[in-house]
Amino acid sequence: MLLHIIADYGQGDLAFAEVVQRIRLHLPDAEPVLTPVPAFSTLAAGFCVAQLGLNEAPTGTIIYHNVAPRRDITKAREDNAGERLAYARLPTGVRVIGVNARHTFSFVREAAEELRLASVAAEGSQFRSRDLFPQAAAAIALGQPDALGDEIDRKQIPAVPDNRIAYIDGYGNLKTTINFNPTEHKKRSAMRVRVRIGARELEAILTDGSFAVEHGQMAFAPGSSGWMLGNKETRWMELFLRGGNAWEIFGRPEIGESIEIAEVK
Repeated sequence: MLLHIIADYGQGDLAFAEVVQRIRLHLPDAEPVLTPVPAFSTLAAGFCVAQLGLNEAPTGTIIYHNVAPRRDITKAREDNAGERLAYARLPTGVRVIGVNARHTFSFVREAAEELRLASVAAEGSQFRSRDLFPQAAAAIALGQPDALGDEIDRKQIPAVPDNRIAYIDGYGNLKTTINFNPTEHKKRSAMRVRVRIGARELEAILTDGSFAVEHGQMAFAPGSSGWMLGNKETRWMELFLRGGNAWEIFGRPEIGESIEIAEVK
């Protein structure tokens, strides 16, 4: 059973090892694959959930994610209470189990064929993703009775925010929440645009492919991330600096920062 673990523990952090150990206790056949995201970045977690969950995957694949900023209530919390554990069943057959925090389910809220709360306490441990949630996730994975609770009102899950940085890959490419529109893109192909992120404004070339620019040039192009559901394709635009690192040259912006695109006159 392929088991993706998406969390903000930190690259190579002990927490990943502890969570894997606890999950394997309850799901001995699980084959964990670890994907770290920045601290408290529910947008990056949600992006990864959709990219892995809405594309073809082996039968039985599960995504277990934990990014829980505990920002749904700003007052002091009792007994380390936090956002609830939730479950989504996707059209690909992939099952998603994770904390329903801000944008973690935003990319899949419309596509999910089932969206429910898990029958597990939201409090009782500071490290819930090790001490409480693995056993609940295993119960869901094994189809145990009463593992799932009430349906989630999809309106309570925020939409994907427009024009934001959603994920930064290891090459420094900035994956965005700007949708690729083939018709509009074709009309403006090879156009030079100004890209503003925070205080930095740089020029990029609107292209059909990241490598369709010369060394040292910035491309704003449809990236490698997206999915096909039925006849509808979703594909996200990406900022790519050929021979360099777009994240570095833009001053290391954070996930969620706004992106402004304007035609060079």
